[in-house]
Amino acid sequence: MAPPRLLCSRKDIHLVTLDAQVTAGLLVIGDEILSGRTKDKNIGTIADHLTSIGIALSEVRVVPDVEAAIVEALDALRHRYTYVFTTGGIGPTHDDITADAVAKAFGVSIDVDPRAVAIMKPAYEKRGIELNAARLRMARIPAGADLVVNEVSVAPGFRIGNVIVMAGVPSIMESMLRSATASLQTGAKVLSASIVVGHAEGEIAELFAAHQTAWPQVAMGSYPAFKDGQYSTDLVLRATDAGALSSASHTLAEKLAARGFNFVKKF
Repeated sequence: MAPPRLLCSRKDIHLVTLDAQVTAGLLVIGDEILSGRTKDKNIGTIADHLTSIGIALSEVRVVPDVEAAIVEALDALRHRYTYVFTTGGIGPTHDDITADAVAKAFGVSIDVDPRAVAIMKPAYEKRGIELNAARLRMARIPAGADLVVNEVSVAPGFRIGNVIVMAGVPSIMESMLRSATASLQTGAKVLSASIVVGHAEGEIAELFAAHQTAWPQVAMGSYPAFKDGQYSTDLVLRATDAGALSSASHTLAEKLAARGFNFVKKF
């Protein structure tokens, strides 16, 4: 059997595009997120990136640094979606237990990985930092996993099966995300169009609901705002079919105009 490989960096992109939808779940791990001490900055970044490459982020869960909770959530998500991304819990301290929980979920062993040490040791030596026992915890990788390149702080993430494990620090997570997704299968990209209406949701809700019924292949959402004493509503349409999206957007604009609503098209 060939040894596990090192996942490519963002400079070596070879995405495979599929006609079928490719989905993902996201598992955010950390007591600090649930307590409010740390404000999550990764969910939006991951959602934007996955949408841009044709992977539909379909569910996000947040769990504490508890092995059983991580394993339970991971097992649910990895059997439901094409890919699962995790953030948090792969640092050098005792409460960084994500790697152990992932190994348990997959029923494999975990130990210090020579490939990770080979990456980390010269980088730490160059900076005059000791690769001590605590830092070696970041080199512990479940058996059979591929490493995910970290171009910021060197210590790698990893991928096992359809699960991609990344750091929680936003800049490091972004590096790992770009590295990991460079080799994933992707689906059709979701396109969007919007119409900003200068009226409250309640005034256009009936028209908008009827339009959604007429165009079931186009997802539609309504997002209200109130600024400077004025209500407005952003009507957003999303679809993978450019033709259907265009037709649905133009038709909606025509219906709004016919009812005398003020609006601005953004398509």
